[in-house]
Amino acid sequence: MSMKEKNVEYQESVVSEHEFEYANEGIVDVNRENAGSSWMAYFNIVCVVAGTGTLGLPMALAQGGWIGMLIIFLSWTMSIYTGIILIRCLYANGKARLHTYKEIATSAFGRIGGWVTFFFNAWIVLGAPVLYMVLSGNNLNQLCEGTVGEIGAVPWTIISCAIVAIPFILVKSMKEVAWMSAFGAIATVVVVLIVLIMSAIDRPNVVDVHHDAVIWEMFPIALSTISFSFGGNVVYPHVEASMKHPRNWSKAVAGGLSTCAAMYIITAVAGYLVYGSDVASPVYNSIPAGAAQIVAIVIITLHVLLAAPILVTSFSLDIEEMFDITVERFGKVREFFIRAAIRIATMCVVGVIACTVPHFGALMSLIGAFSNCALIFIFPVVFYLKLTGVRNKPIYELAWCLLVVILGIVGLIFGTKEAIQELIAAY
Repeated sequence: MSMKEKNVEYQESVVSEHEFEYANEGIVDVNRENAGSSWMAYFNIVCVVAGTGTLGLPMALAQGGWIGMLIIFLSWTMSIYTGIILIRCLYANGKARLHTYKEIATSAFGRIGGWVTFFFNAWIVLGAPVLYMVLSGNNLNQLCEGTVGEIGAVPWTIISCAIVAIPFILVKSMKEVAWMSAFGAIATVVVVLIVLIMSAIDRPNVVDVHHDAVIWEMFPIALSTISFSFGGNVVYPHVEASMKHPRNWSKAVAGGLSTCAAMYIITAVAGYLVYGSDVASPVYNSIPAGAAQIVAIVIITLHVLLAAPILVTSFSLDIEEMFDITVERFGKVREFFIRAAIRIATMCVVGVIACTVPHFGALMSLIGAFSNCALIFIFPVVFYLKLTGVRNKPIYELAWCLLVVILGIVGLIFGTKEAIQELIAAY
């Protein structure tokens, strides 16, 4: 093949790859007649990604030292890249848009790849709501301290599950729970401001603060906590499907993750700088007790109660897609009852695990290490290169892909080991 022919082939591959990113004419797309705006997609991303991840980042710096700031920067840039290429994979066959993360994996590596990905996917879209219910139960019990409402974290966790189950069972798609994300995004901003202001006020009262530049033995678990903070990939296919203009996906995901990164840096630096190695997770337990702490706890509790339905809805949509549970097949009434039964069972599983493993920090590290490192850093790159080719990529992009995968593997293997040890120690 001549050099000219190679150039033509490369240009064609780049053009076709660019087309994969969007629902262009000739590719069978999802129905977007009633889809939401790009701003709503942005709010969805901020809500799902920013939530509880913000609360654990000062502890991540305490675990790994100031080098955690470099990990935050790398995780931010890498998660934007993998968020964009993951959606490109949805259009990679050039015929019809795929619907889920699992379908992308199946298209790349057959049924085995699909089921492996579904396992990791289920771990995060069920694991994160478990974490949310643990946090909500602890927060509500803490708010009721000294009153008749102080019934224990476990009963409050069960009540939280019941609250989340109502919208989860009644709504059907991501578009119908999108309004919840708007509140969640605003709530996270408010909590970040409270932590920033209160830690600044409290700084003169905190003495003998210890900081580390780097703690190598705790580096993997710090990476795991930070990677959890950028976990949104499992929901991205559904969020993009709810957009009226999918061409704006790159802007929505870059904007959403950049907003999250800004909040992360503010919270992480403020919390670790003021409280050092003694900082708590969630971070608002470190600020002085009083009205500000109560407001932070109330707002973040409302946030996790509104964010949880988004994640469990994503899981249910995958299950319903897998078993072809549609109105066309079962009729409107039967379809609703079958869907409701699956979703009630899902919330029961979430509730049982949340009541059995009530350790926020250790759970966050384990979920981040085991599932997020694979779903955010490793799988999108591997699927993208498999579906769109390697030879048509410039060398710098391949080098970047290699760095992303290495970071993911380090977090997955060593972070999971450290998180399990931390969870065992908690008992």
